[in-house]
Amino acid sequence: MKIPRLKFAHLPTPIESLDKLSKVLGGPRILVKRDDQTGLAFGGNKTRKLEFLIAEAQEQGANLLISGGALQSNHCRQTAAAAARYGFDCTLVLTGEKPEHASANFLLDQLFGAEIVTVTDRKDRDRILQETFDNAVKAGKKPYLVPYGGSSPTGAMGYTFAVEEFMYQNVHADWMVFGTSSGGTHAGLVLGQRVFGYEGKILGISIDEPEAQLKAHVSELASQASEKLGERINFTHDDVLANENYCQAGYGVFGEGEREAIHLFASHEGLLLDPVYTGRAAAGMIDLIRKGFFKKDETVLFWHTGGQPALFADKYSQELLR
Repeated sequence: MKIPRLKFAHLPTPIESLDKLSKVLGGPRILVKRDDQTGLAFGGNKTRKLEFLIAEAQEQGANLLISGGALQSNHCRQTAAAAARYGFDCTLVLTGEKPEHASANFLLDQLFGAEIVTVTDRKDRDRILQETFDNAVKAGKKPYLVPYGGSSPTGAMGYTFAVEEFMYQNVHADWMVFGTSSGGTHAGLVLGQRVFGYEGKILGISIDEPEAQLKAHVSELASQASEKLGERINFTHDDVLANENYCQAGYGVFGEGEREAIHLFASHEGLLLDPVYTGRAAAGMIDLIRKGFFKKDETVLFWHTGGQPALFADKYSQELLR
């Protein structure tokens, strides 16, 4: 079955060995898959998803992309860039107090020409997102709603085929570790593992969701996504590995674990993480290494899903060197 896809991501992304960090932590060998280098607007994991989502929007005759997220959303930054590149108007519904001075992703959204709607209370975001969509239809526009994080069966295709890409790179990894939140990356990897025969384990470090909720959502999303490839595969909760131990502080709350992870990656490998997703996922991975969760003779592949522009947001930059 042919799935509509545009090809604008810089693929395949490289895999690098983090030898110094591996030695410092004294645990397994650590590799990194550089999905921060996918190319679109500073890159990141959403670029893979948008190759499929933008193609679907084109097929539906849309002329406006609407999406939502946090004020410093990496997904929204890449969506706005894709809209600019492919001739769509773009409206973003962002949660948070509008800052006096735009910085980081919020600045980039505006450079890409997106119209910004800010929502103070996250509980109101879904309602206002739907109202924005409905108002666009009434105004004669043809909107396409890009789901939060690009996490739909269509968006999940990005990481289904990322597993195929990894398999062609012929690099051994016993584990894949990454940050998981809206579930599209996680579901795509789980489906790709089944379809392309990856024999290792796939562990999502939760950014903000309870483990049971993640397993339910990711297994259902992977099942739905499988239908795009042919006959449905019914994934269960047991097919999904997730860890909720590092998200208790809440979404986007910068803590000591994130700070240490960012400093370790930067000072030993010259590699920048972001404060929300890869910082938290790496903090979880580092703690699990120290606790002996991974065997010392194993190899762990860390998927770097991007997000570095958020380092320059005022709320995080002031905390990094504290």
